Amino acid sequence: MERRLAAIVCADVAGYSRMMGADEAGTHATFKAHRSAIYPIILNHGGRLVKNTGDGFLLEFPSIVGAIEAAVAMQMVMAERNEHLPADRLMQFRMGIHMGDVMADEDEVFGDDVNIAVRLESVAAPGGVAVSGKACHEAGKRLSVALADAGPHRFKNIDEPIQVWTWQPEGADASGPAHKASTETSVTNLPAQYRTAIVGVLPFANLSESADEYFSDGLTEDLIHALSLQSFYRVLSRNSTFSFKGKSVSTRLIAREIDASYLIQGSVRRAANKIRVTAELIAPETGEQLWTGRFDRDIGDLFAMQDELTTSLSAAIAAEIYRAEASAPPRSNSNDLTAWDRFLKGLSYYYLQTQADLETSISLFKEAIALDPTLSIARAYLATIQIQGIQFGWIRSTREMFDYAMSLAESSVRLDPRSSFAFQTLAYLNAAEGHHETAMDAAKRAVGLNPYDMGARGVLGICHLVSGQHRPAIELFTMAAQSGNNDPRYQWAAVNAFSHYLLGQYDASLSWAREQLYTNPNMLQALAIRAAALAQLGRTSEAATAAEALLNNYPSLTVERHLRNFHWKMPEDIAHYRDGLVKAGIPFSRLTLVESSPKLAADS
Repeated sequence: MERRLAAIVCADVAGYSRMMGADEAGTHATFKAHRSAIYPIILNHGGRLVKNTGDGFLLEFPSIVGAIEAAVAMQMVMAERNEHLPADRLMQFRMGIHMGDVMADEDEVFGDDVNIAVRLESVAAPGGVAVSGKACHEAGKRLSVALADAGPHRFKNIDEPIQVWTWQPEGADASGPAHKASTETSVTNLPAQYRTAIVGVLPFANLSESADEYFSDGLTEDLIHALSLQSFYRVLSRNSTFSFKGKSVSTRLIAREIDASYLIQGSVRRAANKIRVTAELIAPETGEQLWTGRFDRDIGDLFAMQDELTTSLSAAIAAEIYRAEASAPPRSNSNDLTAWDRFLKGLSYYYLQTQADLETSISLFKEAIALDPTLSIARAYLATIQIQGIQFGWIRSTREMFDYAMSLAESSVRLDPRSSFAFQTLAYLNAAEGHHETAMDAAKRAVGLNPYDMGARGVLGICHLVSGQHRPAIELFTMAAQSGNNDPRYQWAAVNAFSHYLLGQYDASLSWAREQLYTNPNMLQALAIRAAALAQLGRTSEAATAAEALLNNYPSLTVERHLRNFHWKMPEDIAHYRDGLVKAGIPFSRLTLVESSPKLAADS
């Protein structure tokens, strides 16, 4: 059991029981969607989720300023999401905030000060925040928001009255980063014989009482367009699938008639100012449901909402087709495996995300390229995962390795100049090499080619990171993380940790580093930035432990060697990172490493 000073945020949903009684499944799904949308805000302010409480959650922050500003930011996002909902479907959090001495047992926190935060939540207005006088006094003038004095309150089982300060979102600017999808179309140059998967999008059924056919048809057409921007499969045109609209025909028969490997079908239901879209991805020959999803949205700006739905649908469905194809048996008529078969097999190993499987996938991608040197997508993947292997500490970094990866990326773009992923790969490698303008141009090209691809926006964020533009980088990383993109090509938590560190937001950097280490516990960059952030916070013993974990995984690592791979534009960013690593106790050079280790000194 450990005692520590912490800021506690307790939240619940006003009227949750009533909403569950009216629509249990819909309320639960909406609550989970809201919780996912605000989770990056918690991390951005250095917080952690202690536990979910059914209709709410309990959070811990190392800083009371971070706790209050995170709560306000979350409420502003919620206000924006609630803006166009009918009154009986509003989902509003009430949040209570207090700070004090807590007892920590593993991941839980206990104590009177936690109980006070719980009591404060009960007096917060729906959509508002209630802060104890002690917490408000401690935050002082460092707060960027104004709190109103609500006077003393008495609470059950709390002996002394608690002074309460409140915040409500009236007049707040809830605008956030948004994007409008391009209406331009794009056609991939990947040869049709390799895109053996054929996708058919059936017209979405309109289940509304009102005549909303225009919306369901428009959403279907937008989804066809968005999926066609991928270079992995072929998407049948509107004319191929709209002939089945309103007809009761089995998906197996439809698939055989139009020669589709996968079918997407769904429905649209409207109630007042809310739209619910359900969709499923089917392997029609077996009838297997590969994926299903439900999306609840406020109507608001109809076209903006339709763009947002299309982005969410296409991101989810495209990833599932990749996974399904990677595990599907070869479709070749010949007994000889083709380049495409080799590529798909390599992809199936890559999704397993272990060192041995990554090495196997690299060998298979190389075989695919040897069989067909024009296979652009195999080149882009091979370049991406070789550099990722270096970041994970699974592959030794050499000049030859980077040069080879760059040549793969450049040839991938030449072979398929309309592939967003090829340009993402080229942008990322140029950013890593310090070619900042070239990287930025390639990233913007990737976004232009497929505005529905959050991976492209995240890579644009990396270009801002290496150029020293950390606030726009964080916006793009957070947008990519909020999209629920779990594609292993992207490691948004790690890059978010770096941008927060370089802004001096060390608690947030720790939160994102922790998030990355959940999925990649030995990732070099995440281990390093965690040690540096802890050192900058003055948490000396924890920084030493983090440095030890880093050096146990990478015994020959030195600050000098590590920083050779960082080609950031701003020298002060490099100096800032170097300072944190040195403070954490990472040896600066090989000489200091040998001097600090009798065994290494003897070996040398």
